[in-house]
Amino acid sequence: MTHLTSAPPLLLVPGHWLGAWAWDEVARLLEAQGMPTTALTLPGLDETDPDRADRTLDDQAAAIARVVAAQSEPVVIVAHSGANAPVTLVLDRMSDRVGRVVWVDSGPVAPGSAFAPDYPEGEVALALPPFEVLAQQASVEGLEAAALERFRSRAVAQPVPVLRQAVELTDSARFAVPTTLVCCSIPSAQVIELVAAGHPMFAELGNYTDVDYRDLPTGHWPMWSRPGDLAEVLAEVSR
Repeated sequence: MTHLTSAPPLLLVPGHWLGAWAWDEVARLLEAQGMPTTALTLPGLDETDPDRADRTLDDQAAAIARVVAAQSEPVVIVAHSGANAPVTLVLDRMSDRVGRVVWVDSGPVAPGSAFAPDYPEGEVALALPPFEVLAQQASVEGLEAAALERFRSRAVAQPVPVLRQAVELTDSARFAVPTTLVCCSIPSAQVIELVAAGHPMFAELGNYTDVDYRDLPTGHWPMWSRPGDLAEVLAEVSR
C-alpha cells in the first residue's frame, strides 16, 4: 500500500508484559489507512531472549531510539502504560526526532522516578499477576475472555532492572514536543485536575507546552477493547 504523504511514521510501544503482538489489530487498521506503522517489542519482553531478565530501562530506550533514528522524518511515538519510562528517556535524548508523543492511558514520567525502586532483592522479574489482582491496579473493562486468555498466554515477566531504575532527564526541550493523552480508565477532566494539583502521576505534564486530551472511555488496554476507535484517534492526531 502506498503511504499518504501527510502520514508520519508511527512507532507503537506496548506497556508491561507485552510485545509488539499487543498492537496487531491497531497496527492493521492504521496500515489500512495508509499510516506507516511499526510495533516494537522492548528488550526484556522477548520470550526468546535468554538474557531478558538482565535488560534495563536504558536498553529499552536505546531500542526505541534506534527505530526513531532510522526514520527519514520525525516519528509519532505511541506509548502505552509502562512504556512511559523508556519513551520519556527517548524524548529527553532526541526530542528533535519526535514529531508527537501519544500517551495511551499513560503519561510522561518525572526525573528521578522509578516504577518499583524497592522491589524485593533476589527477584528477577515481575510476572503478570492474577487478573483479580491486576483489576485492582488497572481497569480491565471491555476485555472479553478471549483477550484475557491471550494476555495470560503471551505475557512475559517484566525484568526487575527496568522496574528499579530511576529515570534521569536533562533536556527541557522535551517539553515542547506536541503531546496527546488518550484517556481511557481515567477521564481527561480528572487528569487535568490531577495535573493542576501536582499529583505525582501526572505533575510532569504541567511542564509540557502543547498538550491535548482525547477521551476513549474503556479499560487500561484499549488496543484490545476498542481497537478501531483507538486506531482512529491515533490516525487523527498523527496527521
